Amino acid sequence: MQKGFTLVELLIVIAILVVLSVAVVLVLNPAELIKQARDSTRISDFSTLNSAIALYLSDLTSPNWATTTIRTCTGGTIFPETTTATSSCSSVAVVAVNGTGWVSNVEFNKISVGSPISRLPLDSLNVITGASCPSVTSTVATQIGCFYGFKASSTPGVYKLVANMESNKYRNGGPSDVESKDGGNNDEWYEVGSNLSF
Repeated sequence: MQKGFTLVELLIVIAILVVLSVAVVLVLNPAELIKQARDSTRISDFSTLNSAIALYLSDLTSPNWATTTIRTCTGGTIFPETTTATSSCSSVAVVAVNGTGWVSNVEFNKISVGSPISRLPLDSLNVITGASCPSVTSTVATQIGCFYGFKASSTPGVYKLVANMESNKYRNGGPSDVESKDGGNNDEWYEVGSNLSF
């Protein structure tokens, strides 16, 4: 007598496997996990960049700094606190550490021990529109996208870096909300720097 599975038994096993795989996908939500990973990279990039700027300011006796307020983005001049886009962040981004990069006028290569970073970090998506970052709904900022921005006051050492979080975990209202709890003046952007209120 041959032993084996009946067609009904095989169909039941397949149905159970389908239900389990759907449950795993719904619980783990791979798309959300990828967004969280990109947000973690954004937070890490800003921590590194903030430390590099602090080293630059403490090392140089006369650091090169802006004479006027700067609003820059990777490859352009769009900043989340403006209402119109003057260029796209998806254009060729400047990552040079000699003051010509998107962190304008900060010449990391002039630090006495050399630049602590080899290139300026870029947002992994690096676009103004069409990205999965949420639309900013405040009256101050109306742009959509995932990009890094830098704003500096004419006062040396006064600056902030901004990025948009895309995961439900790190966005405003999420369990690890970094946008509204960073101390900045815009609850819909992650802000890091020496002065977050300008």
